[in-house]
Amino acid sequence: MSTPTPTGALLDEAQAFLAAHPQVQAIDVVLSDLHGIGRGKIIRRHELEGLYTAGRGMPGTLFAQGIDGVDVADALAQHAADGGDSRCWPVPGSLGFMPATGRGVVLVQMFGADGASYHSDPRGAMMAQVARAQALGWQPMGAMELEFYLTDRGHDGQGAPLSPRAPLTGRRLAGNNCMSVDELDEMSPFFDDVYAGARALGLPLETVISEYAQGQFELTLQYRALDRAADDIVLAKRLLRATARRHGFEACFMAKPFGARSGSGMHLHLSLADAAGQNLFADPAEGGLAPMLLAAIGGVRASMGDSMLALAPGLNSWRRFANTVYSPATNSWAVEDRGVALRVPGGQGGSRHFEHRVAGVDANPYLCAAITLGAALDGITKALQPGAPGLGGAADLPPLPDHWQAAIAQFQAAPSMARLLGPQLHAGFSALKMAEAAQLAATVTDAEWQLYGFRV
Repeated sequence: MSTPTPTGALLDEAQAFLAAHPQVQAIDVVLSDLHGIGRGKIIRRHELEGLYTAGRGMPGTLFAQGIDGVDVADALAQHAADGGDSRCWPVPGSLGFMPATGRGVVLVQMFGADGASYHSDPRGAMMAQVARAQALGWQPMGAMELEFYLTDRGHDGQGAPLSPRAPLTGRRLAGNNCMSVDELDEMSPFFDDVYAGARALGLPLETVISEYAQGQFELTLQYRALDRAADDIVLAKRLLRATARRHGFEACFMAKPFGARSGSGMHLHLSLADAAGQNLFADPAEGGLAPMLLAAIGGVRASMGDSMLALAPGLNSWRRFANTVYSPATNSWAVEDRGVALRVPGGQGGSRHFEHRVAGVDANPYLCAAITLGAALDGITKALQPGAPGLGGAADLPPLPDHWQAAIAQFQAAPSMARLLGPQLHAGFSALKMAEAAQLAATVTDAEWQLYGFRV
């Protein structure tokens, strides 16, 4: 067997991929930046083995770029001592074939000259919390749900994207067809290609539903090791985007792309297993909820306000909370209640876990996983109590920030976030979001012209 890379990936994986896909001539190498945007390179077939034996150089300053790809000076300051390129190494299990593009794809994680995960890599921050749990004898388990819109490339009279035409019928999707099986049938040529792509990638996509607005859908993914679950979201977004383009429309992962329609979330389900794979959050024999589960919820609630910027990272993210139906913006928990932030689903006690419902689909899955797991571990190690269940229980703790700028300020000042993410990632992400807020504050929008332009 080949020598493991710093991520644990083996050369055998690359060699098996090349043998199984002799037609593949290029591979997308994808590094997730702090926004969750894929940065990287497309390498040729003969370069793949070298990625597994020597890594690939990329600049750490990729983590100092805004969403628009422009460097942010205060974020660059976190990388001043790093010199040239750092090494990116493949994430085990992420190498696969993307039928829509005809290329391979592999996720990578960045490492510094000292061999440790690069201080600003969000996947590294998640893996640090996974290692923390494993040192305690626990394996984090989870899954994330993926809500998104499909849009046509055309626009309406106000410049907004149109809903797509269903590939099977040519009908433009209209109205609220929540959980309509007929609508899924009309969209089946697209989703058939998505599932075929998922099989080729080894991506465990499960149920698809027509969501609460026209053109909105949700995909669920298999519950498994939390780090793989976060990788699944990154790959699923790439699969959906690539497949949608080939069908003549686009996949949109904004949290609130349409003001009058429902927002798109990324609910995170989380539990811990012991060395034998037994669920530590399972209901005890005497009934009730497990103390470890309750303490984990207590930990997540304790840092909820500080973490809101990671869960709702952009100006558009906060529009999703304007209508809080299924988009909870309160620091609350309960059993089998979709109106709270932290829901404990009903069902069999052996599969008990909690669902964090606050994050939008625009959030970085690695940051969400790092913060949620880290806060849950804090709660367990400190034996915190969850507080009273229900929306009324939200009064137990200080209120959440009520707008984006407040969330930026609270995150920046939060020792809990610096501790869970590392001081340089924390400072860099804060700087990026302050610059983004300043950029948008200086931008005059079409809505302002329509409201004020020739009236005041």
